[in-house]
Formats: sequence, structure tokens, C-alpha cells
Amino acid sequence: MSYSLNTTILNPLSNEKPKNAVILCHGYGGDGKDISLLASYWRTYLPETIFVCPDAPERCAVSPTGYQWFDLMDQTKEQILIKSLVAEIKLNTLIDEVMEKNSLNGDKIIIGGFSQGCMISLQTGLKRKNKINSIVGYSGKIIDTNHLRQNINSRPNVILMHGDKDEIVPVNFLLEAKEFFKQNNYKIESKIFKNCEHRIPTEGSSLGLEFIKKNLY
Repeated sequence: MSYSLNTTILNPLSNEKPKNAVILCHGYGGDGKDISLLASYWRTYLPETIFVCPDAPERCAVSPTGYQWFDLMDQTKEQILIKSLVAEIKLNTLIDEVMEKNSLNGDKIIIGGFSQGCMISLQTGLKRKNKINSIVGYSGKIIDTNHLRQNINSRPNVILMHGDKDEIVPVNFLLEAKEFFKQNNYKIESKIFKNCEHRIPTEGSSLGLEFIKKNLY
């Protein structure tokens, strides 16, 4: 089964038609195989789920072997937003393809990711008119709070997680996102990991899994 983005796909362990799907977006300079390691762990406990881990649509500006959802180097805030909107269209197309090819409704779809993958998942998930079930975000931020506030179309379940020692995407961005959701009458879950840098700790993997199980099963 092929998609518009190159993807690493982990089919359900049950070998039956998937009952739901999790789409995981990698960070800046990574690829679908990177984030599929998280999917491999979750898959053991979610045997009826298909995991779709796309490569972002662009080659990474600073890591030619990896990919980026949008360019972050020498860009103004406005340029970053404009480029993220292009990536958002491509992620939305992928979500629609996953739904169609697997005969799934939006309430059976969870998206999420790490770092830049979290950023594009938040923007895409909240703006989608065809609501998805949930967003699982690690070490990310809202790309542009003003833009997102003006373009909210749905209210998926959201969990955000972040390390308190993150020097790549500082934890203040989690606090900013929490305030954004509070102002816009969302109830979200969040967790800050102590002594954790820019990564997904074991506790984060477990919390993400429990969140998915709670909302999909």
C-alpha cells in the first residue's frame, strides 16, 4: 500500500484489517524509520492498529540524509508559517489517504510526533475540519499561536510531553501551549520530565501508549 509521502508502515500484529491508525511524524533531520522505533514498541500493545511513519516532504537543509517538514534555518517567523502551511497540506493528504485506504473514520485516527513532527501535528490536527481522535506531542511547540487561534476547526484530545532540560525546543514552549489551550477552552493532558533533554524518555513512551489505549480502545 503506497501513500503520497514515502512511509514506513507497521501493519497490525493481528494480521487483520486495522481498527484504527496512528500516524507518527519525525523531528527535523530525521525520517520515518527513526520514529517507527516508537511505533514498534507501541505495536506490541496495540495489535489492531496500523502505524504510518512518513518521511517529511523535503530533504533537510542541514542534514541531507534526513528530512524536514519545513525549513527552520535563516527563516523569519512569517516564512516559517508559510512553509509550515505547505507541509500541513501534505500531512492532511496523508491522513485522508490512511482513512480511505483502511476504511477508517476520523475518530479512529491519532497523529503525533517528536519536535518538528509535534509542531506540524498540532497545527494540522486543530485546523482539520474532519476531526481526528487525538494528538500525541513530544518536545514541540505551536508554530504560530495567532494563526492557530484564528483557524481552529476541531477539538481532538491532546497530550503534550517535554523534558525540562531541553535546549533545542525549551520547555517554555510547552507552558506557552498549555496557556494557549486554556485560553481556547481545551482540556489537555501534559507532562514535564525531570532531568530530560530533547528526547522521548521511557516514561514518555509509556504515557503516550496509555493515552492512545484510553482514547482508541
